[in-house]
Amino acid sequence: MMLPPAMSEKKHQPYVPEHVQMTEFTFRAVAIGIVLTLVLGAANAYLGLRAGITIAATYPAAVIGMALLRTMKGTILEENLCRTAGSIGESVAAGAIFTIPAFVITGAWSSFGFEEAYWKSTSLMLVGSIVGVLFVSLVRRGMVEDPELPFPESVAAAEIHKAGRRGAEAVKYLFYNILIGGVVFILGKFKLFALDHQFTGIPIGTLGVSKVRLDANNPNTAAVAGGFTSFSAPEVSPAYLGVGFVIGPRLAALQFSGGVLAWCVLVPLLIYLAGPHMQTLFPAETPVATFNQMSVAVWRYIVRPIAVGGMLVGAAFTLFRMRKNLSAGLGRAFAELKGNAPAPETLSRTEQYMSSKVVIGMIGVMFLLMIALYFYFSDSMLAAVVAALVMIVVGFFFATVSGSLVGFIGSSNNPISGLTLSTLIIAALLMVSLGFTGAKGVAVVLGVAAVVCVSSAVAGELLQDFKVGYILGGTPRTIQIVELISVVFASLLMYFPLYILNEGAIRESGVGFGGPKLAAPQAGLMAMLAQGIVGGEMAWPLVIVGMFLGLLLIMCQVKSPMLVAVGMYLPFQTTFAIFCGGMTRWIADQIALRRGFNEAQRTRVENAGILTASGLIAGEALIGLVWAGLQFAPSWIVDFGNESYAIGFSVLIGLCLLMTYLPMRNAGSPDEPAPPQAMM
Repeated sequence: MMLPPAMSEKKHQPYVPEHVQMTEFTFRAVAIGIVLTLVLGAANAYLGLRAGITIAATYPAAVIGMALLRTMKGTILEENLCRTAGSIGESVAAGAIFTIPAFVITGAWSSFGFEEAYWKSTSLMLVGSIVGVLFVSLVRRGMVEDPELPFPESVAAAEIHKAGRRGAEAVKYLFYNILIGGVVFILGKFKLFALDHQFTGIPIGTLGVSKVRLDANNPNTAAVAGGFTSFSAPEVSPAYLGVGFVIGPRLAALQFSGGVLAWCVLVPLLIYLAGPHMQTLFPAETPVATFNQMSVAVWRYIVRPIAVGGMLVGAAFTLFRMRKNLSAGLGRAFAELKGNAPAPETLSRTEQYMSSKVVIGMIGVMFLLMIALYFYFSDSMLAAVVAALVMIVVGFFFATVSGSLVGFIGSSNNPISGLTLSTLIIAALLMVSLGFTGAKGVAVVLGVAAVVCVSSAVAGELLQDFKVGYILGGTPRTIQIVELISVVFASLLMYFPLYILNEGAIRESGVGFGGPKLAAPQAGLMAMLAQGIVGGEMAWPLVIVGMFLGLLLIMCQVKSPMLVAVGMYLPFQTTFAIFCGGMTRWIADQIALRRGFNEAQRTRVENAGILTASGLIAGEALIGLVWAGLQFAPSWIVDFGNESYAIGFSVLIGLCLLMTYLPMRNAGSPDEPAPPQAMM
């Protein structure tokens, strides 16, 4: 295909020139990448199920892969291929955790046991991830070479590879803090100190309230009237603190504002107005004997549906705000499909892609597999064909959208859940119009959403990898092949960390997905929507209230209404801990400013801080999987029997100081040149 004039005027010069033949596709690079994709994917599965947030794996995969391959005298293209393979597992995990737990939450699957759920989960992930690779392969060139798409994280990752020596040194920040995060988490679980603490409600009398409505026939009235709200201290979680540090003070404060709105405004207001009569809105078995129990019940059964409405509007607003970018991305995609591709032998190494005929043929095979999969879910060929068509059309649209968004804002900020919500609503309305209701209708809707979610996440990450390869001079066809290998391995094995986490949570608290240990907010939202539209079980008045709340946030020009709604949906101690991490980032930035650091020093401080936070996240996530596994062998669990949150709070402060102190140590001399930025 002929390049547009604007692109042909000045030919791009990659870091490794196109005429240079360099070792790239090697067994060791692929093997290390596959191990990284499984480890980082499992870590993100843990983090996403607990906090509803995933962290892009590109940067840690680049640093770790570089450090290992440098000891083997690997080339920069090997390092790039290793990072490419190592980062894609996070996208498969994100797509999986946003949707697959919803099958269990809705009851569409009777359990998440191996015989019941392994092959179905794996099929959804496998089809979705392969389709994502194929979809973005059709549009990759026009988007990768578009000068209007800055690809900030791709540029940062490429610069990290170029600065290989520093990358190898920086790996110590990851490994040291992985150890610290894991040790802190497991010691808390072994009850050397308390990980969290819930305060009793503030007494009404201390607030000057003279009149409290009492019900003499209800013994719970005194408990209900005896407090203002229920507060939870920030959880002592290295992962949550690290997440807050990575996303920064503004986004962390936005999410925490949702928690404050839920627990300090809506919960006390509803309890005061409705009192014990609110118990009629809860399931009969809901405990409400104390004020804290009543607060939790109000949050779970009333505030959370309101948060769902807010998330819906937030997702729609995100798509609307990016409408120009989306339409431009689609235009480039269709223009690429209409072009005439040159003969393969005329292309240089850096322009060699998989044949479009091969890609389209594989998409056809995936379409037939989707029909078979959806037929199994629905027992109806009509529903299966309609669902597969919806997936192909909407999936291609959103894969392109995802790639376009990554080009502007990076994969870390890609609103995959918003794209999936839109898909779910379209599929649900179609299933209802065809007369499919009940568990089978819900299963088909969730099946479409799961494939699109995984596809969109993988498509965005792959396009980001294409751009890094474009900058460094990698071979596109090699990148495509490695991505296909990696997503197959990730899809075949990602079920197991999900299973371990779910079973561990059940053994620990009695509830798996959607429970207190694995909140799974996005999956809970998908489940509620699918049941609400197909099964008619949604509390629509509360959802509509939440939608108007989302509109209110938009009119107030809130940067991310979606993030506020997610904060309402998550437990208070979770958002509080993330907020503490964000404030730690703010304090570190202020210290750097007061010390008069120049741009180079501030960049070094930022890089070290991101690496420190990433290590804490990975440490807790990996040991969190170990802890979940220990639930199968409780005799191995140590119990120190200490429930003191005072010690836990001291540990939390220590972690905050660590994330401040280590980056400052890495500021270096003002005369040193600026290193590449870790995240942009």
